[in-house]
Amino acid sequence: MNVNAWTQCAVGLLACALWDAPYPTIAAMHESRNETDTEADNEPIREPRLWRDNGWTARVIKNDDDDGWAVAMTPDGQSEPALIGPWTMGRDKKNPKPLDTPAFHTLVKTAAEFVRRHEQQLHAALHQQIEIDHAGARITVTLDIQPDDENPTAMLRALDASGELIAEVRVSPGLKLTRARASDWAAADFSAQAVRQA
Repeated sequence: MNVNAWTQCAVGLLACALWDAPYPTIAAMHESRNETDTEADNEPIREPRLWRDNGWTARVIKNDDDDGWAVAMTPDGQSEPALIGPWTMGRDKKNPKPLDTPAFHTLVKTAAEFVRRHEQQLHAALHQQIEIDHAGARITVTLDIQPDDENPTAMLRALDASGELIAEVRVSPGLKLTRARASDWAAADFSAQAVRQA
């Protein structure tokens, strides 16, 4: 516990003694301190190289690649930046331009759009869908991948026009879903062997 925390503790205990109130437990004092820390973490910061508001933190950092500056945009609750981009030099051509409200709003808009596009691309890569014609009917073939660092899995499904499941088979997460592969699977009566050997 640092000196400031000890001071807060002592003042709190003294206040309890003066007003004949029950003494708080150590756990309760730590809990109160943690709540204060959390509230402080969410308070806006508006400094030349650090700006936090609206769920985002912008931090101006030295660009490792050259002599310039960069800005890292980190969403609240994340430890890693979602986006790092170049930042403007100041008038002295040595130090970074200070952050300000308009610049911060532009950075938040850019970073949020980047995150949204990344999430859309990830969703599209993990949930693929193709429609084919088979035996005079329209069939939808889907590939759903469950990412996992150690054991990713994937499920290939065929659905009829009303959404009823025709076939389902576990496949390699590396399977490339193409119209030709979906048609070959249908032609093989949706056999698991047909897609596992592909």
